[in-house]
This record gives sequence, C-alpha cells and structure tokens, in this order.
Amino acid sequence: MKLTNVTKRYGERLALENLSLEIEEGKITAVLGESGAGKTTLLNVLAGLTPYEGSVEGERACSYLFQDAKLLPNLTAEGNLKLVLPKSAWGKIGEALARVGLAGREKSLPGSLSGGEKQRVAIARAFLYPHDVLLMDEPFSSLDLSLKRSLIELTASLWRERKETVVFVTHDVHEAAILSHRAVVLRAGRIAGEFSSEGDPPRDFFAAHPLEPHLVRALMNEDR
Repeated sequence: MKLTNVTKRYGERLALENLSLEIEEGKITAVLGESGAGKTTLLNVLAGLTPYEGSVEGERACSYLFQDAKLLPNLTAEGNLKLVLPKSAWGKIGEALARVGLAGREKSLPGSLSGGEKQRVAIARAFLYPHDVLLMDEPFSSLDLSLKRSLIELTASLWRERKETVVFVTHDVHEAAILSHRAVVLRAGRIAGEFSSEGDPPRDFFAAHPLEPHLVRALMNEDR
C-alpha cells in the first residue's frame, strides 16, 4: 500500500499532513509517536474508515484490532469469533482461542473475562477475520509482561505462517524493535524517522535492541 501526500483534518487541526509512506507487503511495520501524532488516524486511513485528501494505492481488505477489545457483551468468547467467520469455518475457533491461551473459556461471556483475556479474544478474532492486511492499535498495552511476551511471539509465529502485511501502532520502543521489520515515527502528522531491522521477528524479548535508542531520539526530536 502506498500513501501519497495524505492529509487529514479534524476541523482546524491537522492529524496527517502531506504524509507519503509505502507499507511493505508481507512485512511487519510499527508506527510510533506521541499522543496526537496521527498514529490511529493513519490506521483509519489504511482501513478506509475515514475520508482524507491525497491518495492511497493498492488498498487491501483489512482486519482491525482496536485499542479496546470491543467484544459484544451478550456473546461468549467463541460467539464473538463466530461473527467474523462463515459457519463452515467455525471449526477453527477452538484452536484459535487455545493459541491465545484461552482453551476451556470458549463459553465464557466477556463480563467474566479479565481485561487481558478480553484482548486475547480480540487478537484471535483479528487473525481469524479474512484479510490481506492486519492493523493493530496498541495491541499489547493492557497486558502484563508475561502475556505480552507470549502474544508478541504468537503474532510473529502467525506472521511466519502467512507472511501477511501487518501494521501496528505502539508507544513502546521495545515492542517496535523486537516485533517489526520497519519502524516509522510520526510527529505532528509527519514522518519524523524511518528505521529498519535485519532478519525476521521476534527478537529476544529480554535484550535491548540497537534500534531502540534511535526510536527514542526520533520520538523526542533529539538528533544527537
């Protein structure tokens, strides 16, 4: 997908300003930035959820994992997944829930799940929904470290199986460094930096990655 001179306004405020960016097909791209930098707006443009000025070439079917789980409260965990699949594919649901650590919770309603468990249901749903591009908005922000590590590794594992295009927003430079092939830093709706890593993710969760200080400097508008 290629964005050229994309601008998005909310009233007088510019959320994206003449932004040009090419999303690498079959790779994982992380998008970072301070609050209000335009990260979620960029995802919404890619998903076709908001009007904009400029052009987006190569639009694809997208699956979108939002910041909150957005589960229907009157449906069980498996019921929320059934919503995105034809009946012929419902047999995939048990395995999908097991892979995110929710085996045996298929019949649980969202009200009986913790915040992290709800997010795991949402992650399973996002991967199951038929798509070419997976968009994720702060997918690991509500999770404890152990679960965050397991779901980062799961995301990388699913990527290796499918080699699909993934774009995920995060405030966490460590998440970006260990899970992405490429990291894009936004500031005030413009690209403040682009950085690439060699090899496929995930990288060692417990080790600092050389990319991290570069991302921090770009986020802080510090060139030294």
